[in-house]
Amino acid sequence: MHPSEAIRGRRTQLLAGRLIVVGVSGSIAAIEVPRLARELIRHGAQVEVVMTPDARNLLSPEAVRFATGKPPVTELTGDVEHIRLFGPGPGRADLLLLAPATANTLSKVALGIDDTPVTTCASVALGARVPVLVAPAMHSDMLRNPFVLQNLERLKAEGVTFIPPVEEEGESKLPGPEVLSAHVLHRLGTLPWRGRRVLVIGGSTSEPLDEVRSLTNEGSGRMALELAQQAFFRGAHVETWLGDLRVPIPSFLEARRFRTVGDLRELIREARARLRHMDAILVPAALSDFVPRARSGKIPSSQGSTLLVSLDRTEKILPLLRRAAPSPTLLISFKLEAVPSGEELVARARASLVENQCDMVVANPVATMGAEEAQVLLVRPEGKPHPYTGRKDRVAARLLEDIGQSLSPHEGTDPPAEAVPGPLRTGGSSPRSR
Repeated sequence: MHPSEAIRGRRTQLLAGRLIVVGVSGSIAAIEVPRLARELIRHGAQVEVVMTPDARNLLSPEAVRFATGKPPVTELTGDVEHIRLFGPGPGRADLLLLAPATANTLSKVALGIDDTPVTTCASVALGARVPVLVAPAMHSDMLRNPFVLQNLERLKAEGVTFIPPVEEEGESKLPGPEVLSAHVLHRLGTLPWRGRRVLVIGGSTSEPLDEVRSLTNEGSGRMALELAQQAFFRGAHVETWLGDLRVPIPSFLEARRFRTVGDLRELIREARARLRHMDAILVPAALSDFVPRARSGKIPSSQGSTLLVSLDRTEKILPLLRRAAPSPTLLISFKLEAVPSGEELVARARASLVENQCDMVVANPVATMGAEEAQVLLVRPEGKPHPYTGRKDRVAARLLEDIGQSLSPHEGTDPPAEAVPGPLRTGGSSPRSR
C-alpha cells in the first residue's frame, strides 16, 4: 500500500470516488503541489497530476509520485493521456484544477492553444464540459495585464471558476492547500446543499460597560465556522455574520462582522429582503440576553471597593430572524444551558423551539463552550433527540447531513463561475509565487 492511502479520507469523505486532476505550470508555487495533492487525498479524492515542461524545472516528478502514489503526466504519448483523463467513458476525471496557473498557461487555455500536456488536457476538459478551476499565481503586474484579464473573462464566460490569489509583496500568490481544496469541494458539492443559500451567525457579542470595558462571554465561534465550512464544502452559498472570535476566519467564507446585539439587529434590518430567500439560517452565536447601561468615558479604577452595574434585557434575535425569514426557511438555534445533557436539557430546548419559533434547536451543556469537542442534542418538535459527540468539525458535518433532510424541495444549482476582479481579492497565506 502506498503511504498516501494512510491519509485518504482522514478529513472528510466528500471527495471519495472522485478523480481530481491537478494541472501544474511553471510558477515557483508549483513546489506546493505535493501538499495540495495530499490535502485533496485527505478528503477522499484520487489525484493525478499533469505538468508542463517548465513545471518540471521547479517540481520533481518523483515528489509528485511520492505525494499521490502515481507518476505525473509529463508528456503526451500513445496512451493518449488527455483522452484517458477527460474523454468519454469510465474513468473520466471529475474536475481539472489548474494550480498554479501562470499568465502563459491560462492565456493559452483561453485561446485554445494546446502545446503542453496541461493546455491539451484543459482543451479536452472544456470541450467535454468537465468542471475547470483556475488558481492564478504570478507577479501582480502580470495579472493586471489587460490582455490577461481579457483571457480570464473569456474563460469565465465558458463556466471556468477562479480561485482568488493572495495579494502580498507585489505578487499574486497561490492560496494554501486548505483553501484550494475547499474550492474543489464547493465546486463538486452535491444535493441537498448544493446551490442552497445558508446564513451562519456565530461568535460572541461584546456589550460596552464604558468606552474601554465590555461585557462578553467565553464563546470561541469555532462551531459557527465549522458549520459554515461544512456547508461551503457541500456546495452551498454561505454567508457568515460573526461577532468576537477566538479562531481565524477562512478566506473562502464571506463574512460580515458585528459587536453588539444592536449591531446584529441592524444587520437583520439591512438584509431583510435577502433573508427571505435563505434556505437555512443557523445561529450558534453566543448572544447577550442583558446589556449594560454604558457609561461615557472610563469608569474610574479608584471608584470604591464595589461597582454596581445595571443590566437591561435586550430584544431576542431569533424571533426577529423568524419574521424576516418565514417558513420554508429553516431556522436552527443553539441552546446553551448550565445543566448536564439529559431530560432537563431537552425540555429547555423544546421550550425554546416554541418560544423562538425555530424549526430545530441544537442543545448543549455549558462545558462545550470554547472547547474543541462538542456534545450536543438535535431537538425537533417531534421525535427523539439525536445526540452527537466528537470534534466540532465532525459534529458540524453530521448536523448538516441530518438538517439537510428537512430542506424544502429544491434541485439546487451549480455554483456560479467566479471572476477574478481588479483589484484582486486577498486572503490566506502561501509561499512566494512568481
